[in-house]
Amino acid sequence: MTSDTPAGRRFRVFNRRRSAPSRVRRRLGAAARMLAALALAGGVYTAFAPGAFADDTRQLSASAQEGKALFDNSCISCHGRNAEGVQDRGPSLVGVGSASVEFQVGTGRMPMTRQEAQAEQKAPQFDKAQTKQLGQYIQELGGGPQVPAGELTTSLEANPEALANGGELFRINCTSCHGFGGGGGALSSGKFAPSLGDATSEQIYAAMLTGPQNMPVFGDNELTPDQKREIITYVKMQLQEDKDPGGLFNLGRYGPVTEGLAIFVIGITILVFTALWIAGKS
Repeated sequence: MTSDTPAGRRFRVFNRRRSAPSRVRRRLGAAARMLAALALAGGVYTAFAPGAFADDTRQLSASAQEGKALFDNSCISCHGRNAEGVQDRGPSLVGVGSASVEFQVGTGRMPMTRQEAQAEQKAPQFDKAQTKQLGQYIQELGGGPQVPAGELTTSLEANPEALANGGELFRINCTSCHGFGGGGGALSSGKFAPSLGDATSEQIYAAMLTGPQNMPVFGDNELTPDQKREIITYVKMQLQEDKDPGGLFNLGRYGPVTEGLAIFVIGITILVFTALWIAGKS
């Protein structure tokens, strides 16, 4: 039957025709196995990859549990369950870190009383311990930047150049909005850079880490932790504690030009009224 006869040739053709469907079946089987492998890989990734939302089943520390209770009573209406945000009310807080919470809540900017161009600083509604608890809850919920523990200023004994370095960094990175004297200034669209006159070291560090309002974020790749401490040292020792650089009078720390102009205007006014008084008497 397999010889080179007409019957043998017909048999070989018949076998080739029968083998064709088997090759199609093999290809279909390979495609099915590939799809099954892709589906399995996708299922494994979905099961073990970090989710986009906060995990409500994780075990919170005692401090974070206290913070969650405060959050559920005061913040959930705007920021939603598990701090995932509420549309047109408040953004998600997952991933903002404790630094952002401690700045916004510690300065009284949050909770906001109404929607404005930017949140106004006011008396805080939570004390320092409660603010730390709220920050710890948000930190454990989604992670994010944290204000480091310990001293946030630089010792001038250990680094005598810290004040000069901090002044240079402040002038390069901060004066365009906060002014050379740290008095703040107006920005666009009804927003403004606040004064640094009463800002604490923790608030300044947290602001640099998180960039509240219109402030840019100064990550550790832009300003190292030591440079941040040098800026805080300059603000605390030079702008908050030192005398006004302009002279004797406190005119917003704008310098001698402002004081000279004020003295000139006031002096000319006094001279004019004195001349008029003398002319009236004579």
